Amino acid sequence: MRAGRTMEALAARWGVVTARPEAGMATAEYAIATLAAVAFAGLLLVIMRSDEVRGLLLGIIREALSR
Repeated sequence: MRAGRTMEALAARWGVVTARPEAGMATAEYAIATLAAVAFAGLLLVIMRSDEVRGLLLGIIREALSR
């Protein structure tokens, strides 16, 4: 008897899954976009910490303030 209930529950769940095959796709897309944003922020952090970029930015700021 228990196996019959398990099979019915499994069949019901399978019906839900196959009725909406793209359910949850938006969540996966948000997760991928969030990971891409975090990777981009990490890349910017590495670039901004370099001495060359820091010197370039300081030069731009000094020139802007000296005018």
